[in-house]
Amino acid sequence: MSVPASNARAILTHDTTRRAEALQVQAWRGMSSVELASLIAGASRSVRTLAMAGLRSRYPDASERELTVRWAVLTLGPELARAVYPDLDRLLEPSA
Repeated sequence: MSVPASNARAILTHDTTRRAEALQVQAWRGMSSVELASLIAGASRSVRTLAMAGLRSRYPDASERELTVRWAVLTLGPELARAVYPDLDRLLEPSA
């Protein structure tokens, strides 16, 4: 894999100007490791909150346990989720 030239970098998003992206990257570079960790943790919490809201919307009668297992399937994949939650198949079986 080739390393990009120092003045070249990947486009982070297609709906943001290069100048705005450069300012964002500069802000990130100015953050301490604690600030970056806090930013990432907050983004992670937001993603999980939104995903769980989507799962609740799709499965309104699901228990918290079932929603947690469904989240695991989304994030870990079915094989690893099954290893972590051996009752996965029982929890997710369609209602008769």
